[in-house]
Amino acid sequence: MAMRPEWLDDGAVILRGHATAHAARMIAEIRRIACLAPFRRMTTPGGGVMSVAMTCCGARGWCSDARGYRYVAVDPRTGQPWPAMPETWRGLAITAARAAGYDGFEPDSCLINGYRPGARMGLHQDRDERSDAPVVSVSFGLPAIFQWGGVRRTDPLRRIPLLHGDVVIWGGASRYVFHGIAPLRAGAHAVTGSCRYNLTFRRTL
Repeated sequence: MAMRPEWLDDGAVILRGHATAHAARMIAEIRRIACLAPFRRMTTPGGGVMSVAMTCCGARGWCSDARGYRYVAVDPRTGQPWPAMPETWRGLAITAARAAGYDGFEPDSCLINGYRPGARMGLHQDRDERSDAPVVSVSFGLPAIFQWGGVRRTDPLRRIPLLHGDVVIWGGASRYVFHGIAPLRAGAHAVTGSCRYNLTFRRTL
């Protein structure tokens, strides 16, 4: 059961343990989705390779290559549409968004990140969506340090521990805050082993 909402910033909330009860089934579904749309480490427009492995489900998936960042309806690796988003996932994201004060959130895409020890996500703003709807982020597995800044890259960072089952929602005044994940520390989690999964639900159109 989720604990009392923890306000991170204006428009940003952490729901500690909100997804814990759903973890086993959702992780099994991640593995099923990855059989259809395998995890891959994408290339950035500058030619680097991301340390985080990614796949997607829903109407559109996010991709990065020499052409830039964008959402596409077809998985470039398989040539097939992305796997459908499970209805239970969609329901969890809607419920979490509502608990944070965002009624009417209707996600059409879920980005699934797989972190191994040493993997990180650099500071960035989520600006590739055409919608300013909130982002709902779900963590499973190894603990991570969520870096939360401001609307300028140079703003001070806060380091916030995220644990298995935690959900973060940000929108409104915090929709374009710079954020990232510090390099993942090695460890073993009872459910995911030496891995962290992060699911981010978005409205892309």
